[in-house]
Amino acid sequence: MTDDAAADPGASTDQPYAAGFACLVGRPNAGKSTLTNALVGEKVAITSSKPQTTRHTIRGIVTSPTSQIVLVDTPGLHKPRTLLGERLNDLVRETLLDVDVVGFCLPADQRIGPGDQFIARELAELRQAKRTPVVALATKSDKVDRQRLAEHLIAIDQLGEWAEIVPCSATRGDQVDTVAAVLAKYLPPSPGPLYPDDVLTDEPEVVMIAELVREAALEGVRDELPHSLAVVVEEMVPRPDRPEGKPLMDVRVNVFVERSSQKAIIIGRGGSRLRDVGSTAREGIEKLLGQRVHLDLHVKIAKDWQRDPKQLQRLGF
Repeated sequence: MTDDAAADPGASTDQPYAAGFACLVGRPNAGKSTLTNALVGEKVAITSSKPQTTRHTIRGIVTSPTSQIVLVDTPGLHKPRTLLGERLNDLVRETLLDVDVVGFCLPADQRIGPGDQFIARELAELRQAKRTPVVALATKSDKVDRQRLAEHLIAIDQLGEWAEIVPCSATRGDQVDTVAAVLAKYLPPSPGPLYPDDVLTDEPEVVMIAELVREAALEGVRDELPHSLAVVVEEMVPRPDRPEGKPLMDVRVNVFVERSSQKAIIIGRGGSRLRDVGSTAREGIEKLLGQRVHLDLHVKIAKDWQRDPKQLQRLGF
């Protein structure tokens, strides 16, 4: 691929069509979900200022005239402290074995630390076992000045062997097209796209609805909550006897926490917080489904669910 084509994933080229799977990894809160959304151009992964919010591998699909990247967004790799943490790490490792290229997110506004070194060692083993190319991505480049960014890029270079190193800012859109082009370079040839052009994700609607509720519930709450929050969509049924052209979907959702104190945080004084969660989530769900929604939220306690194998299974982990 020429430099011009690399700069523009939609540029015409004599190369055959390429399609395959790319995975973004990094420690919690490294900007993986935000970059997934920026690459796809739509919200398919939940984002939060709280680390460790992604629970499911969410695929975002980036289609251009010359390539299709199926992006698999994973939970952050971290040193697990619970059974849930161990399962999330296993999920990342399984995903890594099945992709064609890996993007390793290293946020520019944070020094490289033990968490990054832990992931770099895992990726070095992957390269030895599968020869999977790893592209290092200096995310959040808009948050630092040029001097700090240059120091960060040198530190990334010294951390391991990378196919390429690309600085980018998903929130500002800097170099997002370049990230797409670089990832596409390492995909295998394909007779055509793996998914239809208009498909942005292959996540089931119920999973995306649960994620939208979870994202709304995480906004502005204390640090202990993200790990303790699980969301299950109980049912989705069209409201009967609606006038033609004005459908309404009844969506019943259970939000599980581990302790009564956490339940009080989610509900808020006089139910005010839960109402805010509901209206924020409903807006996203209506956009997703393309119709009006009645959202029925219930907060329940599932004591110590992160450490209980039976409860983990019941909640979808």
